[in-house]
Amino acid sequence: MDERPPSRRQPYASRVWPPRQQETTHGPDAASGDRPPPAGDLALHPTAPAAPDAAALAADALPPSARVYGTPEAPPPPKIPPGLARALVGVAVFLVVGGLIAGLGYLVLDRVRAATAPPVNAVDRLAGVTYPVPPGWHEGKVAPVTAFTSVVTHDGDAVVMARPGDAVQPSGLRQAAQELTDIYSRLLLHGDKVTVVEDGGLTVNGRTAYIRALRAEYHDVVNRPSYLRVMVLGGGEVGAVVVGLVQPDDPRLRADIDAMMRGLR
Repeated sequence: MDERPPSRRQPYASRVWPPRQQETTHGPDAASGDRPPPAGDLALHPTAPAAPDAAALAADALPPSARVYGTPEAPPPPKIPPGLARALVGVAVFLVVGGLIAGLGYLVLDRVRAATAPPVNAVDRLAGVTYPVPPGWHEGKVAPVTAFTSVVTHDGDAVVMARPGDAVQPSGLRQAAQELTDIYSRLLLHGDKVTVVEDGGLTVNGRTAYIRALRAEYHDVVNRPSYLRVMVLGGGEVGAVVVGLVQPDDPRLRADIDAMMRGLR
């Protein structure tokens, strides 16, 4: 009967790979650790194991597949033939230059088209008038003031509106223009200081008209000066009223409003 004590199998959870280098725990040199014996004592220890070299340690650190098939290496980068590389560069340059030429041509054609395009007119059938729409202006659907039947605007800082009016005789146009200017000044300007900058009659497409314009200033630092221009058109069975408003006041937009009123027909 075997009376040797049973040995315990090492659990799988404690096994590691690669295996650790076994240490010698017995013999007369155990206290000195892994230090190799002196050169003079090699003859006295013929069975002492030789120190592992770096190549052997590196081989032990590789997985089993690497020992069979060798260490995997990254594939070399693809090489583009010189002729193909020059062709690709030429194509890229051609595309860039072609895009620039196409963009420049479109810009020139757009400018030419804008210069040769027929003028746009706003037609107000209820008021019986037609007036030109300058570049930068566009027709609106609903006027911001009741009773006006057509409107054109400029980026929210200027507006021109038209509506039917009473058939006013030429002698009464000035009074009608003054009354309407006072009404629209209180409705639209609310200025702290209002100055009359234009007041006079003119002929528009063979019809007598009268224009009165105001400039409003404000004491606060938020509101900038505003410009209001009212034209009353007579000389027909049905009159017309045209109102232009600019806020803030701008000489260029003033000129656009004057062109629209003088181009009325």
